[in-house]
This record gives sequence, C-alpha cells and structure tokens, in this order.
Amino acid sequence: MIEYTLTRSKRKTVALYIRGGCVEVRAPLRMPKSSIEKFIASKEKWIEDKLLKSKTQTERRKSFSLDYGSLLTYRGRQYPIEAKGGSRAGFDGEHFYMPPNLQPEQIKAACVKVYRSLAKQYLTERTLTLSRLMSVVPADIKITAARTRWGSCSAKKNINYSWRLVMADDAVIDYVILHELAHTKEMNHSKKFWAIVESVLSNYREQKIKLKELQQKLGGEDW
Repeated sequence: MIEYTLTRSKRKTVALYIRGGCVEVRAPLRMPKSSIEKFIASKEKWIEDKLLKSKTQTERRKSFSLDYGSLLTYRGRQYPIEAKGGSRAGFDGEHFYMPPNLQPEQIKAACVKVYRSLAKQYLTERTLTLSRLMSVVPADIKITAARTRWGSCSAKKNINYSWRLVMADDAVIDYVILHELAHTKEMNHSKKFWAIVESVLSNYREQKIKLKELQQKLGGEDW
C-alpha cells in the first residue's frame, strides 16, 4: 500500500500531488476512506513513476555544483564561468566572470547575483518594448526569487518575474512577458485572454512546451 498524507476540505473531487518525494491526497470531506484508497490504487503506476522522477531530481540537486569552466545558460545560450582578477562578478557577453579561488557555494552565489542583474535589465527593457506593442502600461516590474512561478501580474498591474526566466531562450521569455502583459487586460485564463496572447505570439503553444522543458531541467539543479 502506498503511504500518503490525506487532507480533507470542501472540494468536490479527489486529487493527488507528489511533493518532496511524498504523496499528498486531497479529498472531499465526506468521501469514504475506501473510495480514496481505491482511487489511489488506480493511480499506482502514475504515482510510482512520479516518485521515481522526484527521487532522481532530488539526487541530481544534491550533486549539483558549479566551478570555473562550468556552463551557464543565459537567454538560451551557454557560457562558461571564468576566473578574472579583481573582486567583481559579471557577464561580458562571452563569459560569466568572477574572482579566482572561490568555493563552489561562493561561485553559485555570485552567479545568482549576476543572473538577477541581467534579469532586471533585460526583462524590464523587453517588457516595456512589448507593452508598447500591446498598448498597455505595467505599473511596476520586479525581479523575484520565485521557484514555482515564472511570472505574475497583480490586479494593480504590477508584474513580477523570477530571475530564472533569463535562462530561457528569447522566444520563451517573450511568451512569459506577453502572458503577464495580457493579464493587465484580462485577469484570468479565459478564451479572451488566450486570444490576446495569440494575437501577438501565434506560436505561444510551442513556447509553453519549451518553458515546461526548462522547468524540468531546472528541477534537477539546485538554484
């Protein structure tokens, strides 16, 4: 029998989630335990596959490490980490450079700092460019450390992006930006919302797939 944690609430259906190598079940308040376990049994193969994938990603994250010579992805292209005299870290268009003799954790911290700076510059500029194309004006643009959301848009038209988004290629980045800008017109995912996205980016479905592939890749990296 598969071990799981059960949470009951005023929902109408039962759902399964795999988080941190554990199985979570969410079920209606009055659903019999026997019905819940029957549902779990019917999903046994799916659960086993997801648990194996979760375990593999966890092991990859634990072994994830950066050093001089490691390759980093920026806007869909890979660039090496290079030691450079001085005390500053940055990106020169060909390398992610940083002071020599840093330990792996120091290198990762320096890389995150550079990524955040690159994200702030590129995502802000690109958002303003695309906002003019869509005839909308975001109230504010911020860069966050979000792990589960590439971007978000509040009711006040404040747009947030995870700094990790700049690892995606330009077309995928544009999709996320256009997605959030479309939310300044439609705060939902209705047909009207997707029509707005498609009017500017006809192949947005392709970019959604690429974004998911990047998410899976990053699932095995400890950023």
